Amino acid sequence: MSKLESGEIYLEEKPFNIYQIINEVIDVVGKMADEREIKVEYKTPEIIHKDLIGSPIHLKRLLMNILSNAVKYNKDYGKIYLSSREISSEQDKIVTLEFKCQDTGIGMSEEFQKHLFEPFAQEQKGGASKFGGTGLGMPITKSLVEKMGGTITFISEQGVGTTFVITIPFKINEDVARDEEKQEEVTASIRGLNILLVEDNELNMEIAEFVIQSEGASVVKAWNGQEAVEAFEKSASSEFDAILMDVMMPVMNGYEATKIIRSMDRSDAKKIPIIAMTANAFVEDRIKSKEAGMNEHVSKPIDMKLLVKIIAELAGKIKIVRIKDE
Repeated sequence: MSKLESGEIYLEEKPFNIYQIINEVIDVVGKMADEREIKVEYKTPEIIHKDLIGSPIHLKRLLMNILSNAVKYNKDYGKIYLSSREISSEQDKIVTLEFKCQDTGIGMSEEFQKHLFEPFAQEQKGGASKFGGTGLGMPITKSLVEKMGGTITFISEQGVGTTFVITIPFKINEDVARDEEKQEEVTASIRGLNILLVEDNELNMEIAEFVIQSEGASVVKAWNGQEAVEAFEKSASSEFDAILMDVMMPVMNGYEATKIIRSMDRSDAKKIPIIAMTANAFVEDRIKSKEAGMNEHVSKPIDMKLLVKIIAELAGKIKIVRIKDE
């Protein structure tokens, strides 16, 4: 929130596929909803321009905020309806997307609706402990939407539910046709690699370990940056093929651990791939990771297929075959 207020949030200008972003968000929210047997339905009329240019990280963040709230403040066995549609724009090469999220949750009182976008606003006393969160989700969402040139509105009725409508303009990716003409088939494998996995969250550690081992690689676990430094220091030269480094950890964070490893007087310290894994997915966080000496930055929730590809690529275990080049 402080970064948004001080203008330190930088929007990206990169190609993305809108269906891919929505599917990734739905996958994560769907797992949250399943725990309370909440049904999530997603419908989209024809979107002509699915390939766009904008800031997909921030779009994903604000959609996650809206949908996770729809789960958090819903009723058990409730429903969430998400729809998106394309709105024509008067501006050349620009399209506006509208996202609508409707839930059957507890709704908001008329009085609280006046304060929804204020920092730390919680309608119910003890709301943070009951529902979790800081009361910053909606102010951040509104600020992100407005920074992207969009609008956010809502209607809510206590005991009935809430509907949010977000509209955001994006540039049309006119180069996508040419990009598709140069498709590449990528074969990535991490089989046989030995990976140092650094993560302080037990569930995240378990998931990452399972995926890595199922891909044929072995894992050595460290639960904070200090343990990671000690594990690397005690290892033989080139014993580890890559390091997956969480950023926010107790004792020593990922940035500090990476700097120490990079400064070690051994042949593999400078060249071992170190990949940041963090919920801090803004552009400035990626810059900070690079400055600490990390090779790549993967935002949470982790796309495991992407992570495997990145590990394989950095460890020199990837094969790229051109399948079309006209």
